[in-house]
Amino acid sequence: MGSHRTYTLTREQDLPGDLESVFSFFADIENLELITPSWVGFRILTRMPCEIRAGTILDYRIRLVGVPVRWRTCIMTWEPPVRFTDLQERGPYASWEHTHSFEKITDGVRMRDTICYTMPFGFVGTLAHVIAVRSSLRRIFDYRYEVLAREFGKVAGNGRFDVRLNSKAHAYHTNRNGFLAKENTSATVQI
Repeated sequence: MGSHRTYTLTREQDLPGDLESVFSFFADIENLELITPSWVGFRILTRMPCEIRAGTILDYRIRLVGVPVRWRTCIMTWEPPVRFTDLQERGPYASWEHTHSFEKITDGVRMRDTICYTMPFGFVGTLAHVIAVRSSLRRIFDYRYEVLAREFGKVAGNGRFDVRLNSKAHAYHTNRNGFLAKENTSATVQI
């Protein structure tokens, strides 16, 4: 058994609104289909309506290179309106932990996605990450950013995107034109 590299993807977005409303949007599982691009083939298999709380099991289906894959997560942490965490029980990753956190800021709410994941299949999984998975996740979260900006409206200077591998940070922010731009900070390694 080889060791798996742990990747961390962090995405922040400032959204207008109050903490309870923004949290409620993300806590409604049916909104996942709205904020996921169609090319992922994402479908909720869990019977609706579904009350979310710690211990709730959620089943989905996605498509990887056209092949349907079932994905099951469990809500491990449920702390309305500030945080919840889902953990993959079965799915395409060796491990996947996604924390959604919400913080009140002057102009609304800072929403942060922090995803720690590892790829299956050793070297082949690492290669797949370099070739396709990393860029696919970026595209998924770019799409999510656009949908959320449309649904909630924009707050000036409101985007940040980090991908970390073995403590090297690749950080981006959304510039005033709405495009992702590299950040220049001492904690960031340029790519």
